[in-house]
Amino acid sequence: MIERMTEQQIINQLREMPESLKKEVLDFIGYLLSKHASEKGVKKVPQFGSAKGKYTLANDFDAPLEDFKDYM
Repeated sequence: MIERMTEQQIINQLREMPESLKKEVLDFIGYLLSKHASEKGVKKVPQFGSAKGKYTLANDFDAPLEDFKDYM
């Protein structure tokens, strides 16, 4: 387990980082946790709604495409 002093050092350095680097650190932590879980054979179960807001559909998503006009 991580020693308390090392944990505090991580927190202190994290506070000094710009927001863009904090996002990279968060992504890397997620990667490490998933890698560690897969090594232990733990399967991560996706949470319903976890991708909400990550994808958007165009307003004309259902509209016919010009490329297929000849076939319609």
